Amino acid sequence: MIAMLVSYYYDHRCHQLLPKASENDLDAAFNGYLRDQAIDQKTASPEMLAQFREAFEEVQRAKALTPKRRPMKLRDLKPGEYRYAVAVREGSELFVTLFIRRDPKGDVYVMIPRGRGSGNPHASYHRNGTLHHKSNDRPMMPSDRQPLIGGGFKGCEHICMFGGHAPKRVGVTCDATKFTAIVEVQDEELNDGFVAVDLVEPGCEKQVIDLGNPVHSTHVFKEAEPWLLIRVGKHRKF
Repeated sequence: MIAMLVSYYYDHRCHQLLPKASENDLDAAFNGYLRDQAIDQKTASPEMLAQFREAFEEVQRAKALTPKRRPMKLRDLKPGEYRYAVAVREGSELFVTLFIRRDPKGDVYVMIPRGRGSGNPHASYHRNGTLHHKSNDRPMMPSDRQPLIGGGFKGCEHICMFGGHAPKRVGVTCDATKFTAIVEVQDEELNDGFVAVDLVEPGCEKQVIDLGNPVHSTHVFKEAEPWLLIRVGKHRKF
């Protein structure tokens, strides 16, 4: 068996590790491209070959930016379980940039769909009041907050604010029937934008913390207590 070593680079536009083609691979692909165009390298002028090389590289760049669709594989919701997604629509497809799961026991998870090598970033607020963020399976910034069970939740608890959204480049799509609700946003809203998630006491949605950045839309979901609040906005430019 011949082992093939493949190098990768991290593309911040789509938050994924992507295979990096070698010069030999590119040259071989270019030669095949010329054959498809019925161009003979032996008789073609250097100027003509340069023009075809430029066209070939433009095609390669376009292919690299075209996301591979990766549908989310989710089971049906259980009784007492809720899912919410923030997504961008393109035709009949919904590209997910963030989703939230409330399990029947009361725990809340905020997930960020990303590609291979991104560390699986997410935040979780457990029913006993433990809040932490996690990436590469390592908890970060753990803190003790109000418990989510027992009926004594007051005011507001901020869970997270995530930026760096490019859902169409990441390419994760979803079936809306697997979610309790979908917050649809425009691509432009996520350019230099953020999505923030809070839990609030019923009727106290005006008491959420000031994020220090303009908020374009606020969405409150009341299927369970405390209520869930999602805000979408732009990072302030200085």
